Amino acid sequence: MKFNISSLMAGKKCRLLQYMAGIGANIGVISTYMHYGWTSPYIPVLQSGNYTFEITSDEASWLTVVILAGAILGAIVSSFAVKFLGQKFLIVFSSIPLFISWISIAVARSIVLLFIGRFLAGFADGLFFTIVPMYLSEIADPDIRGILSSLFPVFSVVGLLLMSILGAYLPIDTVGYIGTLLPILLFLTFSWMPESPYYFVSKGEIEDARRSLQKLRAKDDVNEELERISEGMRQQNDNKSSAFDLVLVKSNRRALIITLGLRGIQQLSGAPVIIFYCETIFQESGGAISSEVAAMIYFSVQLLSAAISSYIVDTTGRRPLLILSTFGASLALFVLASYFYMKINIGVDITQFSYVPVIALLCFVIVYSIGLQNIPLVMMGEIFATNVKATALGLMDIYYGILVTLTSKFFHWTNEEYGMHVPFLIFASCCLIGVIFIVLCVPETKGKSLEEIQIQLRDGKPVAKELDMELS
Repeated sequence: MKFNISSLMAGKKCRLLQYMAGIGANIGVISTYMHYGWTSPYIPVLQSGNYTFEITSDEASWLTVVILAGAILGAIVSSFAVKFLGQKFLIVFSSIPLFISWISIAVARSIVLLFIGRFLAGFADGLFFTIVPMYLSEIADPDIRGILSSLFPVFSVVGLLLMSILGAYLPIDTVGYIGTLLPILLFLTFSWMPESPYYFVSKGEIEDARRSLQKLRAKDDVNEELERISEGMRQQNDNKSSAFDLVLVKSNRRALIITLGLRGIQQLSGAPVIIFYCETIFQESGGAISSEVAAMIYFSVQLLSAAISSYIVDTTGRRPLLILSTFGASLALFVLASYFYMKINIGVDITQFSYVPVIALLCFVIVYSIGLQNIPLVMMGEIFATNVKATALGLMDIYYGILVTLTSKFFHWTNEEYGMHVPFLIFASCCLIGVIFIVLCVPETKGKSLEEIQIQLRDGKPVAKELDMELS
């Protein structure tokens, strides 16, 4: 075999553009997750009266979850609009509500503008959640699709960590002005990225799809891949698609069950609650280090773990990481629940064990980040047929918004009524149930093309056989 330097350079070039597109699309994810992390440092400030206005505990609770109402609306809009406008346009467009959201927070002199700003941030997040996983799964080569799709949760942690750092040292209005820089950067960078070739094929614009593939693959001859994409979409579109196809078509129905289960486990693990109330949890644990520093350590560890997971997900596969992650999260949460139970309900001095909740939360975030954080999003972009993917991802974001709202309100209520051990015990139990679901229902998608995954779901290949193949 001859060593072809031009082919090697072309391969590096095509991968570079795919990575650049992945990073560019996720700039907005950093911004939206800064909004998710915003409540942890600033809700206590607003409740304490140390800002230009003060809010009540009930107002703080609703301010925390209003972002999810915006996300639901954004998901609904994007699931319909993407079919007509394309992924690229919507990603670039999302920079507008993001910019307005940060300006609203920066100039807010009452809670009204805070509600508006966080609602708009949620709207942008709904767009991103539906579009970005879809876009990245469609532009990526199969052998790097896992790492590209994992950029979404990795960059979300970047946003959380950035907010925990800024929130520890800067006032609300200053952070609002700093936040406007990211949507500006998103607009300036992503405008130059290629559109998904799948979108062009769905519109019958074959030459545009060819040019997009030529840019993404850095080669002129893309006829084989273009034909494969066209044939796959032709088969999917032989029957007119509708939202009911998510239930009526076997492959879509199986994909829907898998994603509903994985996203449910992910949110019922309590991870969103820890994001919203990170500093409050560390304060109640009574640890030796300050809650601000503990939050920064928490998100730093989460970022490192998520980055490692994104690097190995295409090597180890999805299922092994999911099983390890979910079982480990359950153990860590049981330890945390036990600590708070002894602290609140048993008259025993546990001051010497104040390090336990910090270690338990760090263990939780490590095991959560290596699988349960990243892989449900990766698989959502992989396992739905192209003709229903936008509808499915929009539905998943609505489902996410409802689950996180209920989980957040559940945590707030049970913590005040019974103590912090109760919600963490429930979260631990949900993770344990999740392990059983993953073992029985979730297939392996590592290294398969999107078309091969559809065949796998349609034929209903037993998970046991896939596991045998993984072990052999």
